[in-house]
Amino acid sequence: MIAKRYEPFWKTTPLEQMSQTEWESICDGCGKCCLQKLQDDETEEVFYTNLSCHQLNVTSCQCKVYDTRQDKVSTCITLTPDQIDEFHWLPDTCSYRVLHETKILPDWHPLVVGSDKEMLRQGLTVRHYAVSENSVDEEDWETHIIKWVHGMPEPYEIT
Repeated sequence: MIAKRYEPFWKTTPLEQMSQTEWESICDGCGKCCLQKLQDDETEEVFYTNLSCHQLNVTSCQCKVYDTRQDKVSTCITLTPDQIDEFHWLPDTCSYRVLHETKILPDWHPLVVGSDKEMLRQGLTVRHYAVSENSVDEEDWETHIIKWVHGMPEPYEIT
């Protein structure tokens, strides 16, 4: 008898139809969506900074108040399936964005690899460069703008 081979849920279930548990497991835990963003009022272009929300544990890349984050941080954005068409502002390594755009999870994703080791090896979390927003005056946030180069930030020069 030949055993039936099952495909992982992320290959068979569209993001919009995933259960809450499946949806949450697509998050790779990089912490990039918890970085402060600045938006140009004229062009609406979004710029990431290396400044993390004060509720992000930078070492673990986990929110300290995840279950109550909307109550604790009024500007916190919760990613939901009904916002998929708006994911263009997420970094190009974000697993939600990658899965939406390519229908494939990255080969470093914890669901694919079985752990976060490959993701950490490639430097795809904010662990080594994020600093708390509380450590910088808001008028100086612009000096913390970064650009992404396969998950790693580089300084961004404003012209």
